[in-house]
Amino acid sequence: MKKIKILIPVYNDWLSVFKLLENINLEISALEGEFSIIIVNDASTENRPELEVDLNNLKSVQILNMKENKGHARSLAAGLKYINEKEDFDCVISLDGDGEDRPEELGLFFIKAKENFDNIVVAKRVKRSEGLLFKFFYIIHVYLTLIFTGNLIKFGNFTFLPKTFVKVLIKDPALWNSYVGTIKKLAKKTVSIPSIRGVRYFGSSKMNFINLVKHSLSMMSIFKKTFLIRSILFITFYIFLIIGNFSIITLIPILVIFFVMIFIIKLSKRGNILEFNNSLKNIQSIDQVK
Repeated sequence: MKKIKILIPVYNDWLSVFKLLENINLEISALEGEFSIIIVNDASTENRPELEVDLNNLKSVQILNMKENKGHARSLAAGLKYINEKEDFDCVISLDGDGEDRPEELGLFFIKAKENFDNIVVAKRVKRSEGLLFKFFYIIHVYLTLIFTGNLIKFGNFTFLPKTFVKVLIKDPALWNSYVGTIKKLAKKTVSIPSIRGVRYFGSSKMNFINLVKHSLSMMSIFKKTFLIRSILFITFYIFLIIGNFSIITLIPILVIFFVMIFIIKLSKRGNILEFNNSLKNIQSIDQVK
């Protein structure tokens, strides 16, 4: 029987996470495998309520309580490192803890995985639940990433990773910077399932415009070399187009690209292998809640 670890990062969103656990327990009842949950508590400031739901289909539920808040991507990275070093597993499914990654789609992962259990399966968004303005900026993010890095990335943290790929993934310092970007960088091939972006169980979405920009730039920084080359080519071509028509307005695109290049270089340095290798020292305690 395959041993499946479900990895969930959380920060001050316990009601959503517990609702998610209840729904995961329901969805896996028809699936073959031994399912365990590992929650990375990214130094939440809110007290965790008691878990009072029936999780009879889950073998275990662990909560890794971190000393310092490191952010969403780094929580996933530390969680993968913990699973690889401390757990017996065949694959890892990662998903956000707020309900926007729908547990109803877990079965689709297993249909794809059964075709080849070494497949890396990603949830490709076919429908989103956010407002029109956010969807518009999200489309811009996707195609700017394509233009400046050569990579069309239309998936998020909701992924199915076989053990062989996890072992490759945790050796790359870029994982300490961008979870999705590093998967795209290292995966020679991925297969996808159609995924509908769900609605949060409780509260409002934390993915606002500012966080989308941070997410986008962090992802692009994984492909720093390609980004810088394409940016220089863009600036060169643009200058050729505006020769004889220089003004403050026509120089704005050049200035924007220049400052983005500086941010990309700075963000690329977040992929620190020493910090990543020491990430498990940030675990303060481990609660075995099932």
